[in-house]
Amino acid sequence: MKLSVRLAGFTALAAVLATACAPQTSGTSSSGKDEKTGTLRVWLFQEVDNQPKQRVVDAVLADFEKAHQGTEVTVEYIPVETRAQRVKAAFNDPKSAPDVIEYGNTDTAGYVKDGGLADVTREFDAWSEARDTDPTARRSVTVDGKVYGAPYFVGIRALYYRTDVFRQLGLRVPETQAELISTAQRIRAARPDLYGLAVGGAYTYGALPFLWANGGDLATEKGGGYASALGTPAARKGIEAYTSLFGDDNCPAAKCASWTGNDTVTAFAAGKAAMAIGGNFSHAAVDAGKAKGKYAVIPLPGTKAGSIAPAFAGGNNIGVLKSTSHRTLAVDLMKRLASKQAQSRLFDAMGFLPTFTDVREQAAAKEPFVKPFVDTLAAGTKFVPVTPAWAQIDSSLVLPTMFQEIVSGRKDVADASAAAAKKMDDAFGSAG
Repeated sequence: MKLSVRLAGFTALAAVLATACAPQTSGTSSSGKDEKTGTLRVWLFQEVDNQPKQRVVDAVLADFEKAHQGTEVTVEYIPVETRAQRVKAAFNDPKSAPDVIEYGNTDTAGYVKDGGLADVTREFDAWSEARDTDPTARRSVTVDGKVYGAPYFVGIRALYYRTDVFRQLGLRVPETQAELISTAQRIRAARPDLYGLAVGGAYTYGALPFLWANGGDLATEKGGGYASALGTPAARKGIEAYTSLFGDDNCPAAKCASWTGNDTVTAFAAGKAAMAIGGNFSHAAVDAGKAKGKYAVIPLPGTKAGSIAPAFAGGNNIGVLKSTSHRTLAVDLMKRLASKQAQSRLFDAMGFLPTFTDVREQAAAKEPFVKPFVDTLAAGTKFVPVTPAWAQIDSSLVLPTMFQEIVSGRKDVADASAAAAKKMDDAFGSAG
């Protein structure tokens, strides 16, 4: 067995150039081939600590290659932040495209519109394990009644906090959003070597619970489409709450404005932050750092005591590209990567919540750390607008730009949110 694993890294300049140079997607067509031997290329997302995931994937690939003599699989782990440029280029150049990709559930509608994902409805419905897929996860791979992949894991975020720091400073666990903010500031004042709550200007899904908890939303349905809701008083109140955390009294804007979600988790794992908004999928990375054994997790508090801030119902899927010349093999590999066995192993290795209801129940019974995330799921989650426009909004960094304009002082909340709302409406309009 020969596995070629390359950890890919791209600078911001490379991402900009990729966006500028990539041609517009004209619609990907099937290769018309279904070769039963040869090399399959796979793109998966790179994690903060990628080794546990890689070991699970390598085991799947070893079994796959043993079952299919004459096949070889190469895997490339790509940064989540540059996925839009990479996948767009792949849709336009089938010769350099992978056969199988991991993709975010917010990308499904856009990738289907671009014509890049293969319709695997028939194979998914015939897959015996698929009957135990939870309905929300199935919807994440479904567009207009057709299935375009297999759910890979559910991603829910909650509040990680350092139990030793809270004990040393005599702090209570925050029960409201206001208490969360004030607690972060108290920690920073008492321990200038720590960020109170690690936040990121490019951490969209860490910011959205503040918007939703305050009654705001990203968009509202209008005439069969969407219209941005960022300009509403409720949305602006949530934006103001989140951006108030960027400053010398918590997480200095000069440092934190450019941070992604991975950056905030890395800071917490390294012992540089007393709190962070991390996912169930961040568990392994935190346990690999200095915070191991010195933290706990609770649902992110809402605006009222006892309430839970709505979390983004995230997660990733595994899909087959329409341009593959190895369709049968690619579909089999998709199912193996997203199988019950693989998801159970990913949970053990990374803390990724399974998309199969029976496997998730087993995971929750096995590990106590799952409870805050399951409680967050039960309290009610939110999602981004289900439209191809979201891929454009996300890849154009509309929300991170808004947050960064505010925390840098270039614009106030009203002006920055109005500018972001206009960009969103332009995207909604162009998506039809």
